[in-house]
Amino acid sequence: MALNKRELFQKRRLRVRNKLRKISDGRPRLSVHRSSKNISVQVIDDVKGVTLAAASSLEKDLGVVGKNNLEAAAKIGAAIAERAKKAGVEEVIFDRGGFLFHGKIKALADAAREGGLKF
Repeated sequence: MALNKRELFQKRRLRVRNKLRKISDGRPRLSVHRSSKNISVQVIDDVKGVTLAAASSLEKDLGVVGKNNLEAAAKIGAAIAERAKKAGVEEVIFDRGGFLFHGKIKALADAAREGGLKF
């Protein structure tokens, strides 16, 4: 049974999310979303159902408005690490969604780790 690209993405996203749910131990989730033009990330507390910190390439103060490249991903990773630390979050679970862990997603994760987040 041939699945289309969107269905494969959804299966991968649910598989990743279910694995994270089992090992989260109450830690907030660092959720990444990437579109063709932008990239955004949130630190979400799933127990309370609130967003603790967020960063996006749509923010003018980051200087990467409308960009979706490795440089923008690294800046957003550094920004989310700084904002999460201000919110009192040190450890998170990295939720890459259905995206493969390479390229922009990897650059964002590496920058967040360098910024002080542990995952």
